[in-house]
Amino acid sequence: MPYVTEDNLTDVAMERWKDIPDPRLRQIMQSLIKHLHGFVRDIEPTQAEWAAAIDWLTRTGKLCSPKRQEFVLASDVLGVSMLVDAINHRRPSGATPSTVEGPFHVPDAPAMANGADMAQGAPGIPCFVTGTVRGLNGDPLAGAVLDLWQTDGEGLYEDQRDVTGPWMRGLYRAQPDGSYAIRTVAPIAYTIPMDGTVGELMNRTNISHMRPAHIHFAVSAPGYHGLITHLFQKNGEYLDTDVVYAVKEPLIVNFVKKPPGKAPTGETVATPFYEVKYDFVLEKRAQALAAAE
Repeated sequence: MPYVTEDNLTDVAMERWKDIPDPRLRQIMQSLIKHLHGFVRDIEPTQAEWAAAIDWLTRTGKLCSPKRQEFVLASDVLGVSMLVDAINHRRPSGATPSTVEGPFHVPDAPAMANGADMAQGAPGIPCFVTGTVRGLNGDPLAGAVLDLWQTDGEGLYEDQRDVTGPWMRGLYRAQPDGSYAIRTVAPIAYTIPMDGTVGELMNRTNISHMRPAHIHFAVSAPGYHGLITHLFQKNGEYLDTDVVYAVKEPLIVNFVKKPPGKAPTGETVATPFYEVKYDFVLEKRAQALAAAE
């Protein structure tokens, strides 16, 4: 092995990490070394700056818990989460586009009847979301699962509330004709958590730390690619500056304000409410397509 110099160190490290039996791991590690060394050569950090970077990463890791994922948040604000999502969900025209899951999804949401209220007393303006789930060919996807989670009308998720039971989340199923109906409250724009290492970094920039109002959906049906996406409120604040880069034009929808009266579920609402209509379109998996031929 040659003795290292500033000029040859990257090549020496690349050669060292070539000796990996797993070809994918070899590709990943050699690319990581190449680009990380390129980054270091580009910015030429002082030793104090490099130590500060390692300290930031260490503190970020210590913040992570079953209820908080600071590294996911870091990935989100750097645009990496959306890039990984885009690479892994290249869907044909007509299919509903995906977007990031984010750090606030909680598994095992309670099952909800069609049209049931998943807000159940949470603060906010009543909001009814209706539509269909179908395939690219227009076939209704009966029984498709819609897993929802969102902020309440004060901009807080379950993990940010001192609650013991489910909060602002639920599992709905599409009806035989593919239709679904959901009662919730309208979400509002909110700030990402700023009390950790990501907030520490963001506070040293002029970048907005706000997310526009949205509802999260994970939609799935047997034989179809699963979909994780948002619905964003049209004309809402921060659509052009979403801190996690998640806004896509087809996901911006009207939240139509309605006066007190009959809601889409047939119930009577004594206060003004919002009505949202959206049809989710899923792409069939390749193996399901082959079986159908």
